[in-house]
Amino acid sequence: MSGPLVVVGDALLDIDVEGTAERLCPEAPVPVVDVGAEWRRPGGAGLAALLAARSAAEVVLVTAVGEDESGARLLDLLAGEVEVRALPLDGETPRKTRVRAAGQPIVRIDHGNGIASHESLDRSVISVLRKASAILVADYGRGVAAHPRIRELVGAAEAPVVWDPHPRGASPVPGAVLVTPNEAEAVKFAGEHGTPAKVAAALCREFGAAVAVTLGSRGAVLASGTGISTIPVPHGARVPTSVRPDTCGAGDRFASAATAALLDGAALPDAVRAAVESAARFVTAGAATTVSEPVGGARVPSFQGGVG
Repeated sequence: MSGPLVVVGDALLDIDVEGTAERLCPEAPVPVVDVGAEWRRPGGAGLAALLAARSAAEVVLVTAVGEDESGARLLDLLAGEVEVRALPLDGETPRKTRVRAAGQPIVRIDHGNGIASHESLDRSVISVLRKASAILVADYGRGVAAHPRIRELVGAAEAPVVWDPHPRGASPVPGAVLVTPNEAEAVKFAGEHGTPAKVAAALCREFGAAVAVTLGSRGAVLASGTGISTIPVPHGARVPTSVRPDTCGAGDRFASAATAALLDGAALPDAVRAAVESAARFVTAGAATTVSEPVGGARVPSFQGGVG
């Protein structure tokens, strides 16, 4: 197949506010943050699509965007790198603002309760899903992955489907090649505690698909019909133990890299191995900050890591 890598899911606008906190507010014992810089980037499925574009020649994002300022900013951040097929959104485009002082998170402020409308799909959305060479479902629990017609089209796709699930989202469609929860999500989905291998095996049986449980600096555990394997982070891609890394976006990088590798014809274990390494290098490089745009300035150098 020669179609695009298609990312399906809920896009957000992410904002990072960085500053210093050297005094407390007189009204309450909370820090006063003097803002030094503000950064914006696509979040959720938008970030997954932007990262997929580092590994695939053509990426199309199917998402729901509101007709508001946050939606316009989100589309602008994706322009030129990702083609967007926008669905209607009931409500405001979600926006998440993280406030940090000297690198320490202080608070996260969320705006927008928009949920994807389940109206009939535009013909262009149907066409791009049918032409996809690989599909990544980046579910953030806001309705795109639960759209009945989208689920029907993704489930019928001949292309490999990778499903990055969300605790408040939809179940993976039958026929997905790979499901990629992190360790905390996997425990919630399985409804039981145990070793990552045990939880991955339980989800593999439940979903009827291979499951890669991501474990951060410990790599991933892959459970499939052929057994269970642990895939560590390669030594050259490990974050130094003296560094406290920002891991924002690591799961999106893992899922997008695995999808790109499958698009290129990699076998499943090789795709997961490539995704582990790519996610580790992404975190080492600075994670989501490397694909963020400072307000009032030029975009910072982008993360250009491939799947390996």
